[in-house]
Amino acid sequence: MTPFSLQTSKRLKQKVVNSLLVGCCLLTSACSQQKTDITRNGITFCSESSPASLNPQLDTSSTTADASSHQIYDRLLEFNTDNGRIEPGLASSWLVSNDGLTYTFQLRKGVKFHSTDYFTPSRNFNADDVIFSIDRWRVVSHPYHDISGGNYPYFDSLGLGNTIKDVKRINGYRVEISLYKPDSSFLANLATDFSVILSAEYAMALMKDGSPSYLDRFPIGTGPYKFLSYRKDQFIRYQRHNDYFLDSKGPENLVFDITPKSSLRVAKLITGECDAVAFPSQNDLETIRERDDLTLLEKPGLNVGFWAFNTTKAPFNDPRVRKALALAIDKTSLLEAVYLGQATRAKSLVPSASWAHQSNMQDLGYNPVAARKLLDEAGIPFNFTMNIWAMPVQRAYNPNAMKMAQLMSSYLADVGVTVNIVSYDWARFRENLTLGMHDSVLIGWSADNGDPDNFYRPLLTCAAIPSGTNRARWCNEEYDVLIESALNTEDENERRIFYHRANQVIFRETPLVPIAHAYQYQAVSNNIQGMVINPFGGIRFDDVERTP
Repeated sequence: MTPFSLQTSKRLKQKVVNSLLVGCCLLTSACSQQKTDITRNGITFCSESSPASLNPQLDTSSTTADASSHQIYDRLLEFNTDNGRIEPGLASSWLVSNDGLTYTFQLRKGVKFHSTDYFTPSRNFNADDVIFSIDRWRVVSHPYHDISGGNYPYFDSLGLGNTIKDVKRINGYRVEISLYKPDSSFLANLATDFSVILSAEYAMALMKDGSPSYLDRFPIGTGPYKFLSYRKDQFIRYQRHNDYFLDSKGPENLVFDITPKSSLRVAKLITGECDAVAFPSQNDLETIRERDDLTLLEKPGLNVGFWAFNTTKAPFNDPRVRKALALAIDKTSLLEAVYLGQATRAKSLVPSASWAHQSNMQDLGYNPVAARKLLDEAGIPFNFTMNIWAMPVQRAYNPNAMKMAQLMSSYLADVGVTVNIVSYDWARFRENLTLGMHDSVLIGWSADNGDPDNFYRPLLTCAAIPSGTNRARWCNEEYDVLIESALNTEDENERRIFYHRANQVIFRETPLVPIAHAYQYQAVSNNIQGMVINPFGGIRFDDVERTP
């Protein structure tokens, strides 16, 4: 090992020890003064669960995105959270060729990576970091491709590895990306939470030291915060990156207090242990609104909650069975009981905020008589048994999947279907879903950008099955052709026609049942300024500050 890599390895090993010591410290009264200092000079955010990774390339969970994407990293491009327009990020400008096949990005100069107790960079961000970050997930033979599992669900679900032909270094601060075919959503996908830029220098040093997986566990980015420590199911600690290339009002210290139970998160908000909370439950909204010391942020959500059937399993491979089950449930009652009026009824994948929304879309209403008739036609006996998997975590698109499953089981019992409700811890739940062990699942999707392709492609195309984002495991050639056709044109009206045709295929085949488009909420203390709801993904703290 070179002296540099040896030093890096020693620092990383010591970092592991330090993280555990800090974790123990935060749990004892001996460190009460340290906790007080963190609170005084920082912000504590009560999050709902532990991230699966500290690299969002490896996971589509909003928990992972919240903990890493906008705290630790940056992207080539960013979304304006007010209007959804694409803006410069690490790329200061870009050009697109007339045929839509070549994208040239001019990169910012002087952007510094984090300097931590386990890594000190010797150079600033440049073209090599962009090439490394993209080639890691798109090139199967890349030395880092299989590290940390080798799964890149967001990119795989969109087939981006097959869209990008090459990523070329023009010079130290100019990169050219060429495509095999036009993709009208390409720029939007480069601005999502998952398209983060990593440090190629750090990655190569770790590879030489034989500890490449540390890249995703002890992250180095260019973002507004650098990573300090993480204890699963307890906390994540960050420190402000004082050399951040953008103006930032963010606090000196940032702590994610991992608190799975919503009522406890809100209790911590009220007592001042937390300054902001994720996913307040519907039952707590009124309590928050009534308090003078708290503010409830709310915004229509770019999301959809749905019930997906595993179409690779009999009898759910029969469209008649899927349609019968859809007819057996009363969506209106589910909206009232689970969302408490804080959502709109979903007829298709995209909400009304999307330019591709189809207002005259057909919807399956509650009709148990028709449901039983279809089940009889399909040869499904009375007292047929199936399972419904219910998410163990709260999400805006489904604040209480367990309650929804219980209500649905009573409706299905009326048409002779017995339901077993299944749930696991979140990591195992998602792993088993990807393996296709479910009959059906209550889950959903929050948009990562404003392009409708972000709903249609990852949720239901054939290419999205291996990545796990296609929970229905449904593969339909007619649907795929329509989605591909929509990507091959920049004309919004033409694209809308293709998406509306895709809606008809979904309605006819019923691989899933859209249930709700829910409002998004965040609750914050009144002495916290600058927090906004990001409709396109992870939470941000770079412009958040505490007032006296």
